[in-house]
Amino acid sequence: MTDQRSDVRIAFINQKGGVGKTTLALNCAAGWARLGFRVLLIDLDPQAHLTLSLTPSLEESSLERIEIDTIEAALRREKSLSECVFEVPKEGFSLVPSHIDLSGAEGELSQELGRELLLRDALASVDDDFDLILLDCPPSLGLLSLNALAAADEVVVPVQAEYLALQGMAQLMKIIQLVQERLHPDLKWNAVVPTMVDSRTRLSRDVVEELRIHFPDQLTRTLIPSRVKVAEAPSFGLSIFGHDPHGPAAGEIEDLCQELVEKLSLTLPERDVVI
Repeated sequence: MTDQRSDVRIAFINQKGGVGKTTLALNCAAGWARLGFRVLLIDLDPQAHLTLSLTPSLEESSLERIEIDTIEAALRREKSLSECVFEVPKEGFSLVPSHIDLSGAEGELSQELGRELLLRDALASVDDDFDLILLDCPPSLGLLSLNALAAADEVVVPVQAEYLALQGMAQLMKIIQLVQERLHPDLKWNAVVPTMVDSRTRLSRDVVEELRIHFPDQLTRTLIPSRVKVAEAPSFGLSIFGHDPHGPAAGEIEDLCQELVEKLSLTLPERDVVI
């Protein structure tokens, strides 16, 4: 086992939409916060689903800023990233929100010198304030995802347990390898998480077995099934721990967070944990 680390940036990425990436990032943020980590969750998706999911849990005094102090403002260097941090008191972690305007900004930012490193530079203002910085990437391999990979220490890839979800893995692996070769040789990819698993079906079992064959070192032991409570939680502005803390889904996310502590060689903080 490698030496454990703190102050880690983790990119949750898959260019295929609908694999549960945003939900997984949100719930892992909550799970790791319960373990005592200081967690910052950054929404890099112009669709802003993560931001919309958490807006009901923000303090009322923050709502007037939610469309102004965004990741776009930080990437444009109009504000420091630290000015764009919102507390999510019900969950115990922090959020940098996104906005639909980010989709237009991506094209403009592509003209910037050093465009692949805009996020890495912006993170300098918050690195000392958090143990874990989670990057929720858009469902594409454009400039925003490239910025996430160039800034991250670790990559977590959620993969839906269906055959079509496997098709884009080769392209994603190629992009990660290119980033390692040209921008960020220390980038590590240690986790593939099967999501929306239905172990009753042969399809799900076969896909998980294919993942185990192709990614034996990265595949997590913990499988994340499709559960109604997980799908419901964002409509209340909550993680699964806030919505159904004693249900099976919360236990599965808790197991995954503990497994990823080992798989990503994270250092458990010496703070009180949430029971």
